[in-house]
Amino acid sequence: MIRRALALAALIAAAAGPAAEGQAQQPEPAAVRFVVFMAGRQLGFERAQVRATTDGWTLSGSGRLADPVDLRTGQFQVRYDRDWRPLGAEISATLQGEPSVTKTTFANGSATSEITRRGKSSWKVDAVSADPVVLPPKAFFSAFEALALRLRTAPVPAALRGYIVGQGEIAIAVTAVGDERFQTMDGAVDSRRYTLTIEESSGPVEAELWANLEGRLLRFRVPANALEVSREDVAAVSTRVERLARPNDEAITVAAFGFNLAGTLSKPESAPAAAGRAGGKAPALPAVVLVSGGGFADRDENVAGVPVFAQLAGALADAGFAVVRYDKRGLGQSGGRSESATAGDYAEDARAVVRHLRKRRDIDPRRIALVGYGEGGFVAMLAAAGAKDDVAALALVAAPGSKGSDLVMEQQLRLIEKMALPDAERQERVELQERLHHAVITGTGWDTVPPGYREQADTAWFRSLLLFDPARVMEKVRQPVLVVHGDIDRQVPARHGALLIEAARARKKPLPAALVTIQGINHLLVPAATGEPDEYATLPDRRVSPKVPEALVPWLKDTLHVGAAGPAH
Repeated sequence: MIRRALALAALIAAAAGPAAEGQAQQPEPAAVRFVVFMAGRQLGFERAQVRATTDGWTLSGSGRLADPVDLRTGQFQVRYDRDWRPLGAEISATLQGEPSVTKTTFANGSATSEITRRGKSSWKVDAVSADPVVLPPKAFFSAFEALALRLRTAPVPAALRGYIVGQGEIAIAVTAVGDERFQTMDGAVDSRRYTLTIEESSGPVEAELWANLEGRLLRFRVPANALEVSREDVAAVSTRVERLARPNDEAITVAAFGFNLAGTLSKPESAPAAAGRAGGKAPALPAVVLVSGGGFADRDENVAGVPVFAQLAGALADAGFAVVRYDKRGLGQSGGRSESATAGDYAEDARAVVRHLRKRRDIDPRRIALVGYGEGGFVAMLAAAGAKDDVAALALVAAPGSKGSDLVMEQQLRLIEKMALPDAERQERVELQERLHHAVITGTGWDTVPPGYREQADTAWFRSLLLFDPARVMEKVRQPVLVVHGDIDRQVPARHGALLIEAARARKKPLPAALVTIQGINHLLVPAATGEPDEYATLPDRRVSPKVPEALVPWLKDTLHVGAAGPAH
């Protein structure tokens, strides 16, 4: 739900580190405007300013979030001393037409808050640590600036504390840091990307924060809640994150249905800028289209700091293929809207990319393969089934093999099992998940689900995911199929690979189908110890295992008849 997600996002800003010596003497930065998105829809904006003085720091901001949040921030201000110990906070806001003012002072390990609503005041005293980042109980994103500044000197990994005004302290962990670059209309912006984990009562929540090299906030994201807060220039459609680039990478624009998809075409380093078909100076290239699944990952399929598609594209291009990875509709630099998109719609987008490649003189139209990753396996299967004459081969990597509803329930059960909950509460959560699925699929029974769940779950994509049956779709796939799975994938366990290959081999018309199970890799396709999602942020090796392209490349070359004349199918 939106209010829960926004409140949850605010908790992330509690991570903090000690101020560097002399930081308070830095020039005062200008005010910055941020844009707030939920599920791809712009909710509003906020302006934030950080002032450094000889005595410490003052963070302030104001802004507005539209319905259904309906929050107007008149003023949010927090004061810290030079060592980032909080001195005081004041929040003046109107939430859904009701004004409130909260004033908090910090002294002797306590936070004393005076909360005024409807002309009546109440008091609350909480025990606090010496130097938590102070956050309001609602979605005021100015506080994120303190987090960005303090992360400059925070160790990694780190266990940190934060304080939510009038509520209490929370535990925050900084688990990973990496360098990334944003390409904006005004030029490149170098940044550091931090992976954060919040331990809340219902379990850990993962988040990401980007800051520039001066410690100013650029972007903040909670993927599980579809929340994103970005500096205005970083939020622009023309901006993208550049992670791995090859010398002859080409930015491409693909015409879809009423909008354009933006992507990157990677080719072998030896390939000319524009090879030709018959009559050209160089042979046309076999091509691979990488298809992503659910979530808000961009064309690089960056998950927990692992750019899965960027790395796969490089390995496949080195092997002699032209490789396309693209931003999903409504994300990154692609147009269109994601909130009403189903798995079938995303399959149409993948077919649009195939059609684009078939028209290029440097691509062999008879040798184009789809590679679906994760839930993108569902999308790639649909695309292949609907493009029998245009797609020559289909590979499914770490893809689900069960019905979507069974997959989601399996993942939820695994999460519940890892929580220290009484048996009765575990059963309640299972039953709630079942009611939620029924409501999403049928459109009825929402009155049996707690308020707020519908905002997150009642989407076209989730409904199409729950209803998807890979066995039925596989019956319509007329291409050779390769299934690649990691044996310690805990997000989509290895048994799903067995289900997929069983369905592929059960097709009425005998068609080639192969399964490769790779030892010791997780769902991100990188070497791991346990394969559990809570291990992602601390993985020492963030490179896709070479065993993955080693499985894909020979099969693709053989199936697409690379090095042989004539059509691939």
